[in-house]
Amino acid sequence: MFRCFFPSPRMFCISAGAWALAALLFWYLVAHDWGDPTGISGLLGVEEKTAWVYLYTFIAYAAFAGFWMWFRPHRWSLWSVAGSALIVFVTWFQVQLDVMINEWFGRFYDTIQTALGEPGAVTLEDYYGQLATFLVIAMVFITTAVLNAFFTAHFVFRWRTAMNDRYVELWQQVRHIEGASQRVQEDAMRFANIMESLGVRLIDAVMTLVAFLPILWGLSQHIREIPVFGEVAYALVWIAIIWSVFGTGILALAGFRLPGLEFRNQRVEAAFRKELVVGEDREDRAQPPTLYELFANVRRNYFRLYLNYLYFNVVRYGYLQAGVILPYIALGPTIVTAGVTLGVMQQIIRAFSRVENSFQFLVNSWTTIVELMSIYKRLAAFERAIAGDDQAAIEFETGYRTAVG
Repeated sequence: MFRCFFPSPRMFCISAGAWALAALLFWYLVAHDWGDPTGISGLLGVEEKTAWVYLYTFIAYAAFAGFWMWFRPHRWSLWSVAGSALIVFVTWFQVQLDVMINEWFGRFYDTIQTALGEPGAVTLEDYYGQLATFLVIAMVFITTAVLNAFFTAHFVFRWRTAMNDRYVELWQQVRHIEGASQRVQEDAMRFANIMESLGVRLIDAVMTLVAFLPILWGLSQHIREIPVFGEVAYALVWIAIIWSVFGTGILALAGFRLPGLEFRNQRVEAAFRKELVVGEDREDRAQPPTLYELFANVRRNYFRLYLNYLYFNVVRYGYLQAGVILPYIALGPTIVTAGVTLGVMQQIIRAFSRVENSFQFLVNSWTTIVELMSIYKRLAAFERAIAGDDQAAIEFETGYRTAVG
């Protein structure tokens, strides 16, 4: 699944994480104060620090991609290595735009507070100028998001192509494995689609956390007191972390049975589908008693899924809705004592929401992760069967042989 597209997948992922951490530490400890040693900011007519942070990030990702394309040449390295670096870079750029929007919210709501409190203090030109600034940032964000989504879709389809090419080359060897056609077509397709959505969301969550956690850390200095606990240094950061860990724990507890049920669901569906397909060519197959029994297995497993999702969704939606008012509860003592302006409050709420959502990646993506785990288990068993592991056949037992005798 991974080796056919990425060069040395395990080493690639570990080195990518290590390189990202090293580049981040080098930036904050050393390169942050360099200004713009390249002089590009002068040519572009932009602020030195602004140009330098984008240039530094681009150089860091380009260097990593260039090294891997030289170190481990691979058929798909242009897409898997360079493409991954581009997706991460563009996602980071989108997060920086979100930071700009967060800062804009602070200025805009402070402007509104001034305008409402003192007639004539804010001119109409100033007001519409603020809106025009937002439109410029929003247009850049929309354009970047659309292009990134377009490129990511092509990136993931190349991944599916690499998987498909491998399985097609081995088709004569794998065609007799139970469920081979489903693994090659449906599971490869769903694996690619889920990796597209889940992978991009994971990268965005990490980038958002890196960008907004320091912002929330700085904004926490405005909060002198929180309910129940009183004065706590950097209270908003700790609330976001504790609340997210709590949510991840209770969601994992409520949904720990779902991956197994989703996996079994594919097995019983495959058994029912295969009997119908075989019955198209053989009159002695797909008889009503057999189909009734196979569909009863499908119904039984779906009802189990529905029951498990019932209490899982009760916990999930209850937790998420409680999280909506959590920052307002934490800000209560500060708001009633007029400890912050309206603009700062909006900045705090948005930054808290971004940090909280990043920490809640597992919570918000749990159902998708469950589906991906189910698909991964089937493809992993398929790979073991290709490798000649007889025990892997257990993973493809669908109840078909038992049902038809």
